[in-house]
Amino acid sequence: MQIGRPKAPLKLSVEERNQLVSYRRRRNTAHGLATRAAIVLACAEGLDNKAVAERLHLSAATVGKWRSRFVESRLDGLLDEPRPGAPRKISDSRIEQIVTLTLESKPKGATQWSTRDMAKRVGVSAMSVSRVWRAFGLKPHRSESFKLSPDPLLVEKVRDVVGLYLNPPEKAVVFCVDEKSQIQALERTQPLLPMRPGQIERRTHDYRRHGTTSLFAALEVASGRVIGELHRRHRSVEFRKFLDTLEANVPEFLDVHVIMDNYSTHKSPLIRSWFAKRPRFHVHFTPTYGSWLNQVERWFAMLTQRQIKRGSHRSVLELERTIKNFLEHHNSDPKPFHWVKTADDILASIARFAQRTAQDCATNA
Repeated sequence: MQIGRPKAPLKLSVEERNQLVSYRRRRNTAHGLATRAAIVLACAEGLDNKAVAERLHLSAATVGKWRSRFVESRLDGLLDEPRPGAPRKISDSRIEQIVTLTLESKPKGATQWSTRDMAKRVGVSAMSVSRVWRAFGLKPHRSESFKLSPDPLLVEKVRDVVGLYLNPPEKAVVFCVDEKSQIQALERTQPLLPMRPGQIERRTHDYRRHGTTSLFAALEVASGRVIGELHRRHRSVEFRKFLDTLEANVPEFLDVHVIMDNYSTHKSPLIRSWFAKRPRFHVHFTPTYGSWLNQVERWFAMLTQRQIKRGSHRSVLELERTIKNFLEHHNSDPKPFHWVKTADDILASIARFAQRTAQDCATNA
């Protein structure tokens, strides 16, 4: 004999059962929705609320709630109802006005909009403008630089360099070579104040200059190992000395592929003669304004960010010791950079950017 209010029969169509099973098994389903689907599937087996609650480790009240919701509204009854909250105060037309003004105009006496200027112009609060900009990914205060390569051999050079990264030749090593010139030995005028709980590290904005040094580096693409050499100047003479060091570090039975930019030092008669006398060395130039293709530039950025930027050096010798220590630490456990973009991907991206730039120029003309 059944005690209590009789339960409404719960029968599922084939489509409903398939959808509930999908909710239950799919990994990206919200936990709450998956639990509700499990409740309905168990109820459809003919179990009462108490039995379903015991099986799923839920309360009988929870099972009864979602059983009733499903019987009343079917699958839609398992979805969350809209949560209460304050109605939106800014209209769609006002949002469109903010976005349009941000993208297509400039305020008087400034090169970009601020939240206060826009709020005054449109008649809303600065916080509302900030929320609209955040929602549409607009950042008028930020700007980045770019430079499209005018190199007539852009396509050939991109395919050449990227081909070395993705399909390196056998019985050969590939090096990315460049120099980080004019590294300044800067000494802060006052001692650094170290980081403490609730307070970031602080340092003075002014400094004393103690001279410069230049780092010549060759990044081995396959292993991530870096061969580096410091010189006080960065002429062809110093670059040739570095090439001698590079040659001494590569076994004679291996060919050497050198990727470098179009800096005049790399193309001087002295360097051309050096390469001409060594047929196992093969030179590959990056496109003009295309140093981003050279992986050693990424390593230079690591050196700057992790060691030089926040350092304080009282002499060039101290700076050079710091760089040598960083180089030694890196080579103790080198990690190669993982190149994933194909030449076609890069060239397609450049083409889209060039087309967009041309369209913007035509629009603003």
